[in-house]
Amino acid sequence: MKIVHLGESNSILNRFVAGLRDVNIQKDRQRFRRNVERIGEIMAYEISKTFSYSAKNIASPLGVARMYTPDESVVISTILRAGLPFHHGFLSYLDDAGSAFVSAYRKYKDRLNFDIHIEYIASPSLTGKLLIITDPMLATGSSMELAYKALQTKGEPSCIHLASIIASRQAVDYIREVMPESRTTLWLAAIDNDLDDHSYIVPGLGDAGDLAYGEKED
Repeated sequence: MKIVHLGESNSILNRFVAGLRDVNIQKDRQRFRRNVERIGEIMAYEISKTFSYSAKNIASPLGVARMYTPDESVVISTILRAGLPFHHGFLSYLDDAGSAFVSAYRKYKDRLNFDIHIEYIASPSLTGKLLIITDPMLATGSSMELAYKALQTKGEPSCIHLASIIASRQAVDYIREVMPESRTTLWLAAIDNDLDDHSYIVPGLGDAGDLAYGEKED
């Protein structure tokens, strides 16, 4: 499996990730969501470089231009609810893509231990398509794995791109083990070393869903 760590190179991407982490900027939900969207836009652009392209004749008012445009049929999937602004960022650039949605949540058995449950899935057929699964935080990797397994019920994609903003090293190692080796690329903006007792990424940024949309009742 190929891993692309975009944060290793200095670019404006790192400014947006810094904004997500900053406890003062986090107080502004609209700005938090917009930073997530911007990172989605950047990742969509970077992933688009891997697409297959072919020449098409495009009629303009003054003639015909030969342009190279993508050939793939793309489906962008997101894991609710934290993934919504990330998904929107991808759609801003890949605006002709289909959309899929998966609801995954942690069901705690006690204060520290939990299982991941898939509650809902809505997706077009994925057979032969390029699938992008977006989830801003990759803490343990379990939600991403289960989302992919749920999406497989809608067909087998030709290739898979997993996109997260911040991942733990444990999650990167786990995803490497459970995803199809030859067809999967993992795209990341940052990799953090640790998880706390609640399996939140450290230093991370906190609960992305709460920061984007407000706290939820447990």
